[in-house]
Amino acid sequence: MDDSKPIFIQLAEEIEGRILEGTYPEGTQVPSTNEFAAFMRINPATAGKGLNRLVDAGILQKRRGIGMFVATGALDRLMSARREAFGDQFLSPLIHEAARLGIDSDELIAMIGQRAAVAGK
Repeated sequence: MDDSKPIFIQLAEEIEGRILEGTYPEGTQVPSTNEFAAFMRINPATAGKGLNRLVDAGILQKRRGIGMFVATGALDRLMSARREAFGDQFLSPLIHEAARLGIDSDELIAMIGQRAAVAGK
């Protein structure tokens, strides 16, 4: 657990991560509120708040009397949201700093390509 974020948000992000990595494919059931609470050693109300956050976002779907399931289209919604956040969190500051250093877009793209090639080895 990370003290910088509320626990229910951390739980929601953990589930999102598992959906993105394929642990919870679309249409599959996720553990119950009580199972998450027991596993993470948190209050069931806190676990429920995290799950409901994902229901409200259309990532999870409640099926009355059965449980919670990964919604159809959840992976695409998560990928889209994460890509947008990536741009805001990483690319905008990168581009701003490159401009301050006099690095034009062609040079920046070349630098990224070189680093990506090294990281891919």
